Amino acid sequence: MILSVHGLYKSFDGKDILRDASFHVENNEKVAIVGINGAGKTTLLKLILGELSPDDGDVTFAKDVTVGYLAQNQNIDTENTIYEEFKEVKREVWELEDSIRNAEEQMKHLKGDELNALLERYTKMNEEFQRKSGYAWKSEVTGVARGLGFLEEEFDKKISTLSGGQKTRVALGKLLLQNPDLIILDEPTNHLDMNSIRWLENYLLNYKGAVIIVSHDRYFLDKIADKVIEVENCRVSSFTGNYSDYAIKKEQKRAIEWNAYIKQQAEIKHQEEVIAKLKSFNREKSIKRAESREKMLDKIEVLDKPVDVNDSMKITLKPNCESGGDVLTVEGLSKSFGNEKLFEGLDFEIKKGEHVAIIGDNGTGKTTLLKMINQAEPIDAGKITYGVKVHVGYYDQEHHVLHDEKTLFEEISDAYPTLNNTQIRNTLAAFLFTGDDVFKRIGDLSGGEKGRVSLAKLMLSDANFLILDEPTNHLDITSKEILESAISGYEGTVLYVSHDRYFINRTATRILDLTRGKLVGYIGNYDYYLEHVDERMERLFGEKNLSGPGFADSAYKYEDSAAAKEGESTDESKLSSGADDWKAQKEAQAKKRKQEAALKKCEEEIEKLEARNAEITELLSDPSIGTDLGKLRKLSDEQSDLQQNLQRLYDEWEELSL
Repeated sequence: MILSVHGLYKSFDGKDILRDASFHVENNEKVAIVGINGAGKTTLLKLILGELSPDDGDVTFAKDVTVGYLAQNQNIDTENTIYEEFKEVKREVWELEDSIRNAEEQMKHLKGDELNALLERYTKMNEEFQRKSGYAWKSEVTGVARGLGFLEEEFDKKISTLSGGQKTRVALGKLLLQNPDLIILDEPTNHLDMNSIRWLENYLLNYKGAVIIVSHDRYFLDKIADKVIEVENCRVSSFTGNYSDYAIKKEQKRAIEWNAYIKQQAEIKHQEEVIAKLKSFNREKSIKRAESREKMLDKIEVLDKPVDVNDSMKITLKPNCESGGDVLTVEGLSKSFGNEKLFEGLDFEIKKGEHVAIIGDNGTGKTTLLKMINQAEPIDAGKITYGVKVHVGYYDQEHHVLHDEKTLFEEISDAYPTLNNTQIRNTLAAFLFTGDDVFKRIGDLSGGEKGRVSLAKLMLSDANFLILDEPTNHLDITSKEILESAISGYEGTVLYVSHDRYFINRTATRILDLTRGKLVGYIGNYDYYLEHVDERMERLFGEKNLSGPGFADSAYKYEDSAAAKEGESTDESKLSSGADDWKAQKEAQAKKRKQEAALKKCEEEIEKLEARNAEITELLSDPSIGTDLGKLRKLSDEQSDLQQNLQRLYDEWEELSL
């Protein structure tokens, strides 16, 4: 066991945040902490990290455990470059490497006792260097940097010039390179694109240490977690399995809790009625019996009423009027900012009732594309045409549709003056704003609360075509699930940008990927896209591992040189034909076998060279060889060449294994 949390209590200003919170984390266990916003997740993390003191209970770590923590936002203040900042984590290793190289140089000029002493120190340094995986430190640094979305041409950028999100990525990379026994991550996917998230999933799955993650990214938690810790109503509960397993067990647990609560409430009511009846007899014996029952009733530990936000927050999105069959047609759309070209020649159509998700790497222009469609950003070239009776409702992630100086009530009443007081309150209550909450200023709300207000305004609109920019940002898991249900059941048309793969999986009927300045479409949800992305990208672009995920489908035409050269059609029926699929599958299997053979050969070569390296190290420690300067130099030169080859093989192995 690496961490034990036992009987934690914490309250602020008389309000309980945590009561009797207990759980443990084992070595190599991957643990997710979930709960609605404000449930106490951050408080729990601070108690674990020692930033807060509990009112009662204790947090115990195993002996000599190293802990690494990544907060949501980082403000790294340094003039280092990205590479220098990552390299700094491995200072102990590369300084040792420098010492080894210096020792090798000194050996050429020493003899006798001085040489023997240096050889002894040299051997120890080599052993320590190998123990710390010294030969792999450079590839480890560049691998983590690339995995987190930094291009090699960005390695020389100064940290001081980076955005807040980029600084958080640097902090995450430094933490991973430290290899602590326990990693604690607070919303690690917030500033990562889909490729980087997928890389982080693989990294953490293979991480030889324990991981605690606070995240609203359910797809990520499904991939990583083997235990879920839920914080709800001041209580902490543990569930084995990933997020989907937790969701099922949670429903079962909630049903049991409701049954127990209803049964206890019925018993309490029954006892109260009996007590009242006994007292009404106004006899000494009856009154004593009533008092006895009252004492028993006082000793009952009353169960808390199970709270389910799903029961109190209901969103219904229903268009007031139907549009025509053709909702949106985009032809030859292009956009650049200065010399930076985002995309050009985009062509696509959206039909009535489709739910279309736009995905792609950060900076490819997804939000810009939405703004252009919503006429909030000028177009450089091309044409955007709306269909008949199309009414647009727009949700932007910066919530520009809201006014910070207004209250929630004023925001709704000013936008929809025909609504009466009761209608406005009912609408806001559907989004969890009740009582005096309706008089809060918009400017004082959290990001998630602003998101709910924006969705409330959208629900009241006459829109039959919803354009949403990152609609799940800042929403907790429960709110996301409710929004998913509303979007899934929406009879109108939806076009949205999102990096929330779980949300996309539940709501999208078609996906468009903005990659390499082109728009590539795919009919299906996110899981289906993952199954076919490599095949489709190879068919279109002639390669699989592009900077971002991509795929093709029949609804769009692309001027792709490789496809034109082969005379291939992007017609859906041809792309998905049985013969083509069989051929592609055979080619993929052959390529996989070739890769596996190359990986095996590389591993055998590494094993052979490592054995020789260890043999040379042992020989160098032999005093008889220490007196033979010629042989000593020959062995040192051989080891130097050998280590260079090993470095090359380590890089090759990493590339093949990825």
